[in-house]
Amino acid sequence: MKRVGIIAKPQRPEVVELLGQFIPWLREQGLEVFLDEDSAPSLRMEGYPRARIPALAEMLVVLGGDGTILSAARLVCEAGVPLLGVNLGGLGFIAEVCAEDIYPAMERVLKGDCPVEERMMLEVGIHRHGQQIASYTVLNDVVLNKGALARIIDIETSVDGSYMTTFRADGLIAATPTGSTAYSLSAGGPVLHPAVQGMVLTPICSHTLAIRPIVLPPSSVVEIRPMNPHGGEVFLTMDGQVGFSLMEKDRVVVRRSEHTTRLLVPFQRDFFKVLREKLKWGHR
Repeated sequence: MKRVGIIAKPQRPEVVELLGQFIPWLREQGLEVFLDEDSAPSLRMEGYPRARIPALAEMLVVLGGDGTILSAARLVCEAGVPLLGVNLGGLGFIAEVCAEDIYPAMERVLKGDCPVEERMMLEVGIHRHGQQIASYTVLNDVVLNKGALARIIDIETSVDGSYMTTFRADGLIAATPTGSTAYSLSAGGPVLHPAVQGMVLTPICSHTLAIRPIVLPPSSVVEIRPMNPHGGEVFLTMDGQVGFSLMEKDRVVVRRSEHTTRLLVPFQRDFFKVLREKLKWGHR
């Protein structure tokens, strides 16, 4: 490995300080570094547009919280570039490494002693008047919900061409196993182990008590139609970061993506320890 890309959140002073030491260290190892153009001015370095980095780098180091990693995952998934997530945020479910372990983690990567974990992603297609007008790839989830002034939404949902139900709810979440510990969990959905291949459908504040989240096979194709006779806006949000305004007769098709997020895992990972620490399991 000779080329490393870096994406970070330069607004935080500790990020600039860490990069100021980490980048010279990488160069001492004989690596070429491609720093994103948002972070470069703080270090008086040449920067590169984030969209270009996947074509330049053989791996990507992401310094920030899970939100930064989610945006980076969407950026590099088509190129298959592996990510090393360094957690500088809060919960940090996706990031594998804390700041103080960044050097031993990179040493393992450079020695070729670092497994790669493949995370399932979802492909989201938006169809209007018989044409696909937008497409997105997400690592966490896609959420259909009402606007600020909208009332309850009727969400007609089919799976593999078979009518499932019409949710009367504030919204609906389709999540990956990675996303099962995000918004879906807050809405009452189950926790899926990252190695599980499947899709979780979780209604948001369903107005029918019998409606519960459901886990679908990874091969499932889910079709969602917002039915909003009372008016008001309905939005689709990808990974909590990209939004799209829907019209009443739009169709949203969600399926497993052919792309995956490739996470570098330099240290042995105990998923249940992560749950105990992040979700405070066992605490009273």
